[in-house]
Amino acid sequence: MKITVTVNAADYTRDVEPRLLLIHFLRDDLGLTGSHWGCDTSNCGACVVWLNETPVKSCTVLAVMADGQRVNTVEGLATPARLDPVQEAFAACHGLQCGFCTPGMMMTARWLLDNNPDPTEAEVREAISGQVCRCTGYENIVKSVLWAARRESGGAGAVPGLRPGEGLTGEGLPRA
Repeated sequence: MKITVTVNAADYTRDVEPRLLLIHFLRDDLGLTGSHWGCDTSNCGACVVWLNETPVKSCTVLAVMADGQRVNTVEGLATPARLDPVQEAFAACHGLQCGFCTPGMMMTARWLLDNNPDPTEAEVREAISGQVCRCTGYENIVKSVLWAARRESGGAGAVPGLRPGEGLTGEGLPRA
C-alpha cells in the first residue's frame, strides 16, 4: 500500500506492506532509529512516538494507520540550535542510564509538559506508568521531568530532592 506520512514536519511517501508496524517503518524505511523497538508486546514503552499529538506505542500501530497523519519522534524534539528542555533535563538530572527507554520517556514527558506545564510528582509518575525502565528506579526520570517543567516556567517551583537554586545548571544535583 502507498502511504504518505508527515514525520517530524517532513512528508514521506512509501509503499509498505499492510502488516508493517509503525516502529519498523520509522526505523527501517525512514532511518529514524531514535525510537527503540523493545519488547514487541507493548509493555516497555521504548517505542513511544506521537501520532497527531497523542503518545502511542508504535509497536501497536500499523504504518498504514499513520497514512495522512502526523508523527513526531524523539529526533523531532531538538532544533538545530538547541535541545528541548526535556532532553536537557534528562542530561542534567541523570534521567538515563543505559538509554534504551529514554526516547519513549522523553516523548511522554514532552507530551505531559505540553498538556500540564506544572505537574506534580504523582502526575509525572502516572504519565510514565506505561513505560518500563530497568536501570534507574525512576527517581531521576521523575526529577528530570520536574526539572524541565521548572526550566520552562522560568525556574519557579521546587523539585523534590533538589535544594533551592540547584538543578537549573545541573550543578549540585544528587547522584543516583
